[in-house]
Amino acid sequence: MSAVLQPLEARLEPLTIERLVPVCAVEQTAYSHPWTRANFIDSLHAGYHCQLLVGGPAARGGDETLIGYFVAMKGVDEVHLLNLTVAPAFQRQGWAPLLLEALCGWSRAQGAQWLWLEVRASNARALEVYERQGFRRVGLRKGYYPAHDSRREDAIVMSLRLNESTSAWGALK
Repeated sequence: MSAVLQPLEARLEPLTIERLVPVCAVEQTAYSHPWTRANFIDSLHAGYHCQLLVGGPAARGGDETLIGYFVAMKGVDEVHLLNLTVAPAFQRQGWAPLLLEALCGWSRAQGAQWLWLEVRASNARALEVYERQGFRRVGLRKGYYPAHDSRREDAIVMSLRLNESTSAWGALK
């Protein structure tokens, strides 16, 4: 007999300096070249839109679990996604599209017409998620990311026209 999995309750909350310890811990486990604590502090001080996706018993008054987070920078009529991470234990469970949908909603509310991002050329899973959400490959930044052995890795530049994007929930309606 197989166990029945209970759905994880989740909610978005603002990232604060006080909550950086678990964020930095996830960042370290998720990437070979993670953001530093200083990168997150700089983003907070710059006023970037930084959100956590937390879940678990905290929704009912217990300890919370960090599922993922994103950091985005607002421009004149666009938003640039700087970091979107799902904790390794929660990957491949649909949380990245949920985070992207939340970011798209916020971006539209800010009057943005476009959402931009860069992703490592080798990150096939992320590329697949972004393309499923409607992002298009629009360019290449040679040597954009640090890589192993002091080498550099290319970034694929992607964009999403916000008034044409499809909701992650569209297929459920």
